[in-house]
Amino acid sequence: MSETKHKKQGKLIVFSAPSGSGKTTIVRHLLKQEELNLEFSISATSRDKRGQEVHGQDYYFLSLREFKDKIKSDAFLEWEEVYRDNFYGTLKSEIERIWAKGKNVIFDIDVSGGLRIKKKFPKETLAVFVKPPDLNELIIRLKERGEESEEKISMRVAKAPAELATAPLFDEIVVNKDLDKALTDAYNLVSNFINNES
Repeated sequence: MSETKHKKQGKLIVFSAPSGSGKTTIVRHLLKQEELNLEFSISATSRDKRGQEVHGQDYYFLSLREFKDKIKSDAFLEWEEVYRDNFYGTLKSEIERIWAKGKNVIFDIDVSGGLRIKKKFPKETLAVFVKPPDLNELIIRLKERGEESEEKISMRVAKAPAELATAPLFDEIVVNKDLDKALTDAYNLVSNFINNES
């Protein structure tokens, strides 16, 4: 494989969805497919760690002050206050780090963040929306996770209809009714996009 081929800018693969749609499962599956040459974009967040989460692996955990300082210094490609004082964002340095390795960047990111990346890099980005079969299924999945309080689950469910309404703004939609089919559909979309030299 020639060095010159990999020195060009990599592609950006965005997966967005309401919480509980299964996007993280799909992204983890794609990361294991070596031929796709993907690396995960680790988001920064001002929220506290959950469970076994590790700084620099699951997220870059920043204090609220650190996060706001980075917003001021224009360190983010995109950022959002998802819930009050709960900020999430993509550091520009993270994309540069992955592209410098000659890899394509894959994101597991909320809907508005995904659309902002697509807007900034329209040609380099494949934006995929992962859709649950229906809202009831989404609620069941969130409760089965057992990670969050009823209040947090209610907040996520309340956001879901607005998030689902953005699906047509994405390049592609993967319906996660049958996980195996969703994984195959996602793989094919990503593979075609990466191998299509535009």
